[in-house]
Amino acid sequence: MNEQIYTNYRLLLPKEEILGTLTVRNGKIADIQPGITNKGDNGEGKYLIPGLIELHTDNLERCMSPRPGIRWPLEAAAIYHDRDLASAGVTTVCDAIAIGDVNPKSPRLKNYDQMINVICQGKADKRFLVDHYIHLRCELAYPEVYQITEEYVHNSLLLMISLMDHTPGQRQFIKLEKFKEYYMGKHGVTAPEMEEFITTRQERHKLYSKKNRHSLVELARGSKIALASHDDATVDHVQEAVEDGVVLAEFPTTVEAASKAHSLGLKVLMGAPNLVLGGSHSGNVSAMDLVLLDLVDVISSDYVPQSLLQAMFIIAKKTGKPLYECMELFTSNPAQAIDLFHDRGSLEVGKRADFITVCDDGIVPRLISTTCAGRRIS
Repeated sequence: MNEQIYTNYRLLLPKEEILGTLTVRNGKIADIQPGITNKGDNGEGKYLIPGLIELHTDNLERCMSPRPGIRWPLEAAAIYHDRDLASAGVTTVCDAIAIGDVNPKSPRLKNYDQMINVICQGKADKRFLVDHYIHLRCELAYPEVYQITEEYVHNSLLLMISLMDHTPGQRQFIKLEKFKEYYMGKHGVTAPEMEEFITTRQERHKLYSKKNRHSLVELARGSKIALASHDDATVDHVQEAVEDGVVLAEFPTTVEAASKAHSLGLKVLMGAPNLVLGGSHSGNVSAMDLVLLDLVDVISSDYVPQSLLQAMFIIAKKTGKPLYECMELFTSNPAQAIDLFHDRGSLEVGKRADFITVCDDGIVPRLISTTCAGRRIS
């Protein structure tokens, strides 16, 4: 029998924090008790927290292209990405892979199949430390988005589809100046090209977005795939999402949209970088403003894996809530959104032994170790 004992840790349980002892047998949590024993790994009062569950990260793209114009070997990039997540305390991830883009020069238009394959093969070959799944980010104004997504709908790793629209003048980029700033800076669109770029993107939105949204919703209906809306800005956007069977509202851009989504039972997801930096780089609503209004259910690292753990402690400090309540946004709530809460997302007997140990000195919390299914991975 494979057994590990962790004692003298501050265990963050679903409804309380205790100084106690947790026992792991054969990759699962076998026992949780208050008090300290004289054997096992002595945590000296450090935190022991459920493993973080990440629903929306672009980190694989960053590892593939660490600088503009650079293409890193894909297999190596996937391993780097996996290790980044493990070192950030993530034990379950939905890798966000874009299907389509508003930028006709984007590498996303051709990289998706290779990215999906490298995740599937890496998981099958047990090369990864973290438990990987797939999240398809579907750009609605991209003509072929439905046909491409349909090819992967029966992939057992596909747990999420998000309905995205990055058309200038819509949702995240309702302010055209912010759109211009973003695409000129990140994608190298020149000032003379920008007006034509905007016009073409808006025309594609009129031609394809509504049809593709309807088709993707029907594709996901009746499956175990969780549907997410993206960058909802208005009450009408949220109402449309509810009618489509969406369960997760990613990055709503206004208080009104977040409030409506929350009141109608959608899980509202916001970004950890927004929390760490104190605001949105797109000029939209501050994640902390929504947290303080109790309108946020899930936090995602988006493009900085290490921001997750820091954001958890920032929320606890700003709200005054106990850490075991704040951690729900990073653990149990995302697990529920993708229907995995039955075996992960909380420290409970019988669940997978997915957890992290953390030291907090009041400056930046430091990850000490990450354990996934009973095996230390970082």
